[in-house]
Parts: sequence; structure tokens; C-alpha cells
Amino acid sequence: MAVLTSMTKGGRSGAPGPYTARLLLLALLALALPGARAQPAPTPTPTPEYQLKAAFLYKLAQFVEWPAAAFTDPKAPFVLGVLGNDPFGAYLDDLVKGEKIGERALVVRRFQRAEEAAACHILFISPSETDSLERDFAHLRRHSVLTVGDVDMFTRLGGMVRFAMEGGKIRLKINPEAAKFCDLIISSKILTPDTIVAPGRE
Repeated sequence: MAVLTSMTKGGRSGAPGPYTARLLLLALLALALPGARAQPAPTPTPTPEYQLKAAFLYKLAQFVEWPAAAFTDPKAPFVLGVLGNDPFGAYLDDLVKGEKIGERALVVRRFQRAEEAAACHILFISPSETDSLERDFAHLRRHSVLTVGDVDMFTRLGGMVRFAMEGGKIRLKINPEAAKFCDLIISSKILTPDTIVAPGRE
């Protein structure tokens, strides 16, 4: 209302001039259009922690082998997914733009339900899914999807890779048995006594 009021104060009589009147009319028409919607706010830049986790997420693809059946055809893209509330925003898209995994184009997709993410190859499961982890893993267990998360109980409940923050640095906690069950082979380069966790452990 402050905008409209200030626009009508020009002129000696207080009435809007012809040009101002046309502007007001156009503004009111725009608000009345069925398709008129406020533009969404830009995605905020992720925290430094999640910027680092985005880089780790992308790099993980270099240390995991997927079965041929995980791809619909030789030219199918490599899908990096985010399930639940997205902590990365456009930062992740920009990070992997133009990158490839082998000969496959790398694409980022976002999901709100685990059932929709079965065609992913790496899936980051957001902390917003904490209460649904067991159900999410049940949906994904029949597919070759590398599940990645950062909540404390992640590998204990069946997740494959957890990003653990220790001393301001990211440490990998890996459940190789969960990966093996889904026909994924994790490179020995990242499997060390410090990173391996037993099934049901954290």
C-alpha cells in the first residue's frame, strides 16, 4: 500500500496523472491474472560444511563400481540424487555441471519419496528424512543405489556411507556389507579400519 500511496501523491489536486493511472491499471491487471505468482526466493548458498559434503558426494563416484544392470542403456546418465529437504541447492548443480562419470553425463535430481529415487546411482538422504530412514532403506534395498547421509544412526540403520564431522573435517564411515547386498563394490582405497563399520554399528 505504501507504493500505491506514494504514486498517487503527484499532481496539484492529489489525483494521479494519465501516466500514473496507466501504471496503476497495469499493476492491478497483473495481480488479477490467474497465472500471476510471486517469484520464488533464490536458493541460499549452502553452509561451508555442505559445500564440502557436495564435493565429497561427487568424488564418491570414483571409488564405487555399479553393475551394468544399474543403467538402462550404455548412454544413460549417471544420476546423483537428493532425497528430502535439499541442503545443497544450486551449488551442487553448478559443481557437477559438464562433468562425467566415465563416459556418462552426470545429472542431479531431487526427490521427495524413496520410491522415486530407485534409478539413482548415488543418493544423499537429507537429515529431514531421519524419521523415515528405515522405510527409505526398505524401498531402496532392491536397487543398486549408494545411499549417503550424515545423521548419527545412518549406517547403523542400513545406510552405506555416512559423512561424519570430526574436528571440523569430514570422515567417511562405510558399511560395505550394505553396499555388497546391493551389488555395489566399494574400492579398497577408501576402505580402511578407520572407515569400515560393521552392520548394525555406527
